[in-house]
Amino acid sequence: MEVTEKEQLLEKARNLGVKFIRLQFTDIFGLMKNVAITIEQLDKALDGELMFDGSSINGFARIEESDMYLRPDLKSFAVFPWRPREGGVARLICDVYNPDGSPFEGDPRYVLKKVLAEAAEMGFNLQVGPELEFFLFRLDGDGNPTLNTNDDAGYFDLAPVDLGENARRSMVLTLEEMGFEIEASHHEVAPGQHEIDFKYSDALDVADKMMTFRMVVRTTAQRHGLHATFMPKPVFGINGSGMHMNQSLFKDGQNVFYDPSTSDQLSDIAKYYIGGLMKHARSMAAITNPIVNSYKRLVPGYEAPVYVAWSGRNRSPLIRIPAKRGSSTRIELRNPDPAANPYLAIAVALKAGLDGIKNKIQPPPPTDLNIYHLTADERSELNIPSLPASLLEAIEELQKDDVIKSALGAHILDKFVEAKIREWDNFQVQVHPWEVSEYLTKF
Repeated sequence: MEVTEKEQLLEKARNLGVKFIRLQFTDIFGLMKNVAITIEQLDKALDGELMFDGSSINGFARIEESDMYLRPDLKSFAVFPWRPREGGVARLICDVYNPDGSPFEGDPRYVLKKVLAEAAEMGFNLQVGPELEFFLFRLDGDGNPTLNTNDDAGYFDLAPVDLGENARRSMVLTLEEMGFEIEASHHEVAPGQHEIDFKYSDALDVADKMMTFRMVVRTTAQRHGLHATFMPKPVFGINGSGMHMNQSLFKDGQNVFYDPSTSDQLSDIAKYYIGGLMKHARSMAAITNPIVNSYKRLVPGYEAPVYVAWSGRNRSPLIRIPAKRGSSTRIELRNPDPAANPYLAIAVALKAGLDGIKNKIQPPPPTDLNIYHLTADERSELNIPSLPASLLEAIEELQKDDVIKSALGAHILDKFVEAKIREWDNFQVQVHPWEVSEYLTKF
């Protein structure tokens, strides 16, 4: 770390009236954690000397090896706009390190950095543009969230139909104050459902921003008397929330997915990347769709991608190639949902794509039919498999795939699988409202 950079950040924090700094990091399940310090401790923090108890974080470390250090990324410094300017609060996103100075292998940010380094060795830089959807729900008299949406609007509707517009506007303004370049915001298909899109950037920066995005959306909703949730399928019978990931590989400043000489203007590298994503799609699902509820969204009939296919024309397959070409050529992976850990989701998608490039995995021909209208026999004839139908099936697929397992590393793989099997077992033994309404008076 350059002393000049450190001194500049210290001076900036003092000039902005910052009193408290939150040192943020992410656990393996995609939940943001933080250690709060005062401005007087910032010098020490920037030298990577602040320790925390890793055994207190689910999935991090055992009690006998709990000491860990936080090393802030200076580029991530931002002031929270909703806090008072006098005695303000800022944040720094941190990497997690072991006491011996080595990166902690259970840090999701480190996992993404490892796969990005692998891409860099091949000459590639990954750019990602995410599309995050979320719901806004009303609160009850005690301030607890309900499942009552604050509007009955639909796709692209405006106020007064879209009563969440004021909250969404505040979210956009807050995000812009924190350095985001917002490209679009609108009401989504389902009542109470919204989407805010921000400009693509390099993968690590985008993963950091996705974590910040979720925090800003939830905090701003609360200030408007609403509850924002990134739960994939909170309400039966309406569309769930996705987290589409647009991906492009660049080399020497050029988009290597673009090739004007081919009929579809997609390069061999783009096709191989698609092939890799399709080969590993079922194995990645445990990471891109990581909770029991994720698989309530991945069902036919609600525009969620269920089938492992690709197309440049329609939105029913897993992978879509948007029409723009040139530097905007990109591959849209449509199954991830906003409950996913963005560091891990991007890491496994990139790892799958790189495997496709390394091994020249050709994808099948594009499927330009509406797959939702095909019968099971027709899908079988076209060799179109489905994504896993449950979290348990997804975990079983993950455990078979050495490529995706290597991206995660042994620590995260073991802790993640252990926790998710426990989650599935807990779900299985519960008696759900549907069972009561279906069977209580019948038997």
